Amino acid sequence: MKRALPVLVLSVAGLIPLWRYAPSQETGSPAAAAPAPVPSVSSPDGTTSTVVPGPTVDTEKGPVQVEVTFQGERIASVRMLRQPGHPQTTAAVPKLIEETLQAQSADIDTVSGATITSDGYKESLQAAIDARG
Repeated sequence: MKRALPVLVLSVAGLIPLWRYAPSQETGSPAAAAPAPVPSVSSPDGTTSTVVPGPTVDTEKGPVQVEVTFQGERIASVRMLRQPGHPQTTAAVPKLIEETLQAQSADIDTVSGATITSDGYKESLQAAIDARG
């Protein structure tokens, strides 16, 4: 009985560092820098198209990368170059693209059920918009 109390105290003292341990929140590798925009192409009607790929963003579900096509100053289209192979992602992509075209920015709502993919999409999209200048 005399040994039980010191063993208990030492056991608890040894477990305290384990309880206080908080793992790093980094994903291991930062997002790759956005590639340079593809040179602008003028169409016969005078508008200029520029295609800008966003960086690949590594998420818990898998890599996400977008490509943005600008017509003049407007976002004309967004295409997913890389996306996780989950049903939630497949359902979320059209909603994300539609909202982007309406908002003309990366300031869009997250799709419920595909939060991680939505966040990766918005990060890649914003980097492509920033690269466009």
